[in-house]
Amino acid sequence: MASVTTRLVGRFGPGVAAWCAEAPRLIARLASRWGLTLGAPLPDGASSVTLRCRWPDGTPAVLKLSPERALLVEQTGMLERFAASGRVPAVLALDEEAGAMVLTEIVPGTPAEHLPAASLPARWAELLAALHDVPPPARPTRTLRGRMDESFARVGRRLSDPAIGARLDAAAWERAIRRCGRLLDTAPTTVLLHGDLHLGNVLDGGAERGLMAIDPKACVGDPCFDAVDYVVAGAGLEGVEARCARVATACGLDGDRLHAWSRVIAPFAAVAHLGGDGPEPTIAELLALT
Repeated sequence: MASVTTRLVGRFGPGVAAWCAEAPRLIARLASRWGLTLGAPLPDGASSVTLRCRWPDGTPAVLKLSPERALLVEQTGMLERFAASGRVPAVLALDEEAGAMVLTEIVPGTPAEHLPAASLPARWAELLAALHDVPPPARPTRTLRGRMDESFARVGRRLSDPAIGARLDAAAWERAIRRCGRLLDTAPTTVLLHGDLHLGNVLDGGAERGLMAIDPKACVGDPCFDAVDYVVAGAGLEGVEARCARVATACGLDGDRLHAWSRVIAPFAAVAHLGGDGPEPTIAELLALT
């Protein structure tokens, strides 16, 4: 659990260390109560711990727990809302107090970034069509504006890191905030968004199910937003502009708006790469977009 503790302390601060120390005992209690057969850990997200397991009837599943109990419970509701799309895992169990849930495992589960690049835009378009066809709640509690306000505040604090601030200054960050505001103010239509649809959150569900989405941060907003992380991930590869054109065409999105969103998200990607010693060609392209 040492690596898990380091990762979660980086996200939540030192107070989460006690939760990490208790996590193995919590996992054992949950496995006993739900009759799970535990398997190997899965690559963890920024705020959770996940393990492969089997439901009592043998169904391949995933046990997920997080110190962000309220968000995990809310995410359960998001998955249930998107269930009609057929493009998210099913929720098998939830313990609100423990901050834990069991989901059906996506098989084969290959991350989108490892799938053939040529076929991915069309498959992404099918995924977006299915997700965005789900009607938003009558009174949405989460909007893309709120999501972006939180993200700019949280990630913006990392500009104080000398390794990041030396390459990405406050002026670039403010430009991204202004660009974001203009896009939010001019959105021609809004849909129920996944809200965090990067390549690591899209898995191969096989020939029958197609691409599947995990870990939603659902909110209502511009449909371009669910394609922009995929577009920005083209930096240092075929290039953001070229990928943007391919994705916009495949998904039936406004190419100019999608490219404008890529300039909003590029600084976030740059922070991640600068903080993790990413490849220089990728960083250079991302910084040029700011």
